[in-house]
Amino acid sequence: MARGCLCCVKYMMFLFNLLFWLSGCGLLGVGIWLSVSQGSFATFSPSFPSLSAANLVITLGSVVMVTGFLGCLGAIKENKCLLLSVSRHLNSHNAHCIRNVLLIQGYFKPGENAKQDLKDGLRLYNTDNNIGLRNAWNIIQAEWQCCGVTGHTDWHDALQEKTVPDRCCQEHYRECGRNVTNVFWSQGCYEKVEEWLNDNKHLLGTIAMCVLVLQLLGMAFSMTLYQQIHRAGKKYDAY
Repeated sequence: MARGCLCCVKYMMFLFNLLFWLSGCGLLGVGIWLSVSQGSFATFSPSFPSLSAANLVITLGSVVMVTGFLGCLGAIKENKCLLLSVSRHLNSHNAHCIRNVLLIQGYFKPGENAKQDLKDGLRLYNTDNNIGLRNAWNIIQAEWQCCGVTGHTDWHDALQEKTVPDRCCQEHYRECGRNVTNVFWSQGCYEKVEEWLNDNKHLLGTIAMCVLVLQLLGMAFSMTLYQQIHRAGKKYDAY
């Protein structure tokens, strides 16, 4: 009976971590694609130069892949050391996720420091080694129909002339940002992001809770299998 229960938990643990590993492979692939196709798809903030979409997805994918692989190996080999490592790793990952969510939430709270930091990044828009930042601003301004951080005049200060990127124009065409008679998007992108976060806070909270529950399930499977192996008198087999 005990052996049957051990096998059941063992294969449930293996399947769970296999899905976890496949998810990590997918995230890593997306991150590499972003890195290759968008160059260094830069962050908007010069204070966090490594906080880019590609880097974040690659890091997350790598962590998930390693965790899933260790979980699969620990389940198949019935290795208590690996199972304990997976449990501790998931616990640490949960803490980091909660910390990062709080940091992002705090960063986007109304505050002049965050806005000024983003405005400083606008000055890098036309520099040769920041094509990723330029692409990022072009995409968000086109998709979200916004301009600058708080408004289109932010670009005047950043570019030292009364021009804006073409994606700020409500009627887009080449060099339209140099025509001061054109109509630009009036709302700043900072306010747009705040509105989006506020409108989708329940959805984002639900997604975060689902991820948290999945990781807690992984911890539960790992520790349950660990206890079952311990009770069955299995000895640690070093590799």
